[in-house]
Amino acid sequence: MNADYTIQDVKQALRLPDFDPYSAQGKMTPANRENRRGTEAPGQARLGGVLVLLYLVDGELQLVLTRRRDDLNSHAGQMSFPGGQREAQETLLRTALRETEEEIGVLASSVEVIGELTPLYIPPSDFEVHPFVAWYNNGSRPNFAPNPGEVAEIVEVPLRHLLDPSSRREQPWDFRGQSINVPYYAVEEHKVWGATAMMISELVDRLYEVRARSLRSQ
Repeated sequence: MNADYTIQDVKQALRLPDFDPYSAQGKMTPANRENRRGTEAPGQARLGGVLVLLYLVDGELQLVLTRRRDDLNSHAGQMSFPGGQREAQETLLRTALRETEEEIGVLASSVEVIGELTPLYIPPSDFEVHPFVAWYNNGSRPNFAPNPGEVAEIVEVPLRHLLDPSSRREQPWDFRGQSINVPYYAVEEHKVWGATAMMISELVDRLYEVRARSLRSQ
């Protein structure tokens, strides 16, 4: 399903005018989640950058996720895009590229940054995350070198799978004794939820919209 999406479609999707990213992200937002930082919160949110890295396997678009180690201080065990906190005065794009090098061994010099998704706020860690989208070495598959101090597993996901509505699931989870409905993407035995799922949802909906506008123009 939808295996014919190309990197050109992705580039077009990232440049769509009159697209509502917050509605797209909202489809994968857990119930009762605050998507804005409260005005009463002290100081400023920490800033971070992540990279949505695209490439081809057998002519089909893929992206890469990491499963974080279970013993990390924040978001332990969760599925995420490579990325992390900004250092000093570096740009957020540089943050995303540096963290990708450190986490999965993909050099910044080997990628072409093709656009951005919409920043979002992560309440538990007080982070404002900026997602960038990149194309690896003209589409070839990277040779991943995961950092064992941070990454428990690298998971390669066909974009086709995420575009299939059946990959979207929802179930009640217990958070501090409260049952909350949490939407997630089922990827192999993994559940991709929270901010990562919200970013994926924006990318997926942008691609749906590219196809819908193309059909309307015919």
